[in-house]
Amino acid sequence: MSKRLAAAALLAASAVSATVAHAQRPSAPAGPMTNGYLCCNMRTYGSSISDINYDEQGTRIVAVGSPARITAYDFRWFDADIAGKPQRIKNDYSRNLTLPAFAQRYVVTEDPKQKMAAFAPAVRDAILAMKVMPGMTREQVLMAIGYPVASENPSLDAPVWRYWRDSWSEFQVSFDDKGLVTTVVGDPVTLSRMLAAPGGAAAQP
Repeated sequence: MSKRLAAAALLAASAVSATVAHAQRPSAPAGPMTNGYLCCNMRTYGSSISDINYDEQGTRIVAVGSPARITAYDFRWFDADIAGKPQRIKNDYSRNLTLPAFAQRYVVTEDPKQKMAAFAPAVRDAILAMKVMPGMTREQVLMAIGYPVASENPSLDAPVWRYWRDSWSEFQVSFDDKGLVTTVVGDPVTLSRMLAAPGGAAAQP
């Protein structure tokens, strides 16, 4: 009897051990500690940034081209030093991307501001204001308002990119066959926040 009890106890202990091991969070993936620049304008809540990039009260813009250095990878986010401040960039809605691929979207090795210097003044002004305008290229839209989340936009070659200003306010950026913005569709409040004023000429790449 005592042997059977001992065997049962050993089996139970093994089962608990296996359950604990199974419940442990996966180890963080390895990825390059890129030292470069922020790809695009992103909104921070102070020390954290979400890939959805909501235009919410209490957030502030971290500007495109800010010096950025990846410092660590975790389960669904990576840590970076951006413009001298620690930020955690969270993969909330792009989980069809590996974390290293996600991080490489946001921390790039080529300074976007050098590219921006060659853009038309109206385009530069729109990017710096975090707004979109007709005639912009896909790259210029990315610089201005960030990447559309990959879960809803699996291909960046798609003719329409879906964005959200907040949880309820979707807006869509449409491109022509040449990859230039034709229209931005959304509710009036969203368009007032995301669309450049129509007074200027259409953007020139």
